[in-house]
Amino acid sequence: MRILIAAAGSRGDVAPYTGLGAALRRAGYDVALAAPETFAPLVHDAGLEFRRLPADTRAGGGGTGRRDLMRTAAAFVTDLGRGFADAVGEDTDLLLLSATTAPLGWHLAEATRIPSLGVYLQPTAPTGDFPPVVTGSRSLGRLANRAAGRFALGMTDRLYAPAVAELRRRLGLPPASPSGTRRRQEQANWPILHGFSTALVPRPADWRPGLQVVGNWWPHHEPSERLPAELEDFLCAGPPPVLVGFGSMASGHGERLSEIAARALRRAGLRGILQAGSAGLAADGDDVLTVRDLPHALLFPRLAAVVHHGGAGTSAAALRAGVPAVTVPVTADQPFWAGRLAALGAATGPLPFTSLTVERLADALDRVVRQQSYGRAAAGAAGRLAAEDGAAQTVEAVRRLVGG
Repeated sequence: MRILIAAAGSRGDVAPYTGLGAALRRAGYDVALAAPETFAPLVHDAGLEFRRLPADTRAGGGGTGRRDLMRTAAAFVTDLGRGFADAVGEDTDLLLLSATTAPLGWHLAEATRIPSLGVYLQPTAPTGDFPPVVTGSRSLGRLANRAAGRFALGMTDRLYAPAVAELRRRLGLPPASPSGTRRRQEQANWPILHGFSTALVPRPADWRPGLQVVGNWWPHHEPSERLPAELEDFLCAGPPPVLVGFGSMASGHGERLSEIAARALRRAGLRGILQAGSAGLAADGDDVLTVRDLPHALLFPRLAAVVHHGGAGTSAAALRAGVPAVTVPVTADQPFWAGRLAALGAATGPLPFTSLTVERLADALDRVVRQQSYGRAAAGAAGRLAAEDGAAQTVEAVRRLVGG
């Protein structure tokens, strides 16, 4: 049986599916992962077939404001719609769709009669428990949270409408609105598995049937993989350091963030590792080291704390390692996850990205490293994450769906 996982976005939107795909492959399925070209090495390293999606989140520019974000999203969806059908081969027996690919994948499933399953990294269904993840972390009250959730889905439908119309014409399907298609999926209780931990987001009681929270899907890395020798030497040369990294975020802000990070670490009396990422963070000195992208599972347990952008994957990886965090959310769903970490007590309150200062970061670092309550909260959450197996639950859900 051949399974196609379709995921698009930044590295954090794709990497978890390499671990999920590897688990499905071990269970005996042939697995392909469709993603933007830049992630082909990640897919191949996991032993999966790669299929190209044209969408690139950098197409709309590198801004961090709401208008910049919407422009980037519009360009991303347009490209995704034009290339999505090409990634689905005639031999595909099951589609696993991320939150970004589902609004297009539904129409492919309709045209090809291929069964499908949602595999989401964020909670998107309206609930009274919290507002939409793209609006931040502050609750508006149960009724307003649900109303805001429905409004957010409506905005998503509008964003996808041109791409959906073009895709349906190409597939020979009659016109159908994204909102109408979504309602039909909801009424049919289309199954969606959510790859995050109940430690961060318990399943809302007011969600419809078919929506499950199964636990994280962790990015694949080989058991034999080791940290670079230079990094090992640095880790062994003194107390556990603090990692500072913004992943795929903050392009164009590298010089400012690097200076703030290096000065704040020294002000707090801490050693540091700067992960270059898209921002291009870099600093020199005996007490700070610059590294490239590395598996969180190998590095994070060796740290005193992590300073990060609040991405879903990085937030979960820090908890998995039992390491407290200082979050500096940039955009999109990052304030939501940053707020969740703070509510658990495993992170300080989020720091503002645009007005981040040496003083604010140094103060947060001093608190998160030296006040034991943050580490205890992170360690407690790590125990809950260790008891979950999102990949195994997903494999079982696939077996139930396809009957074997």
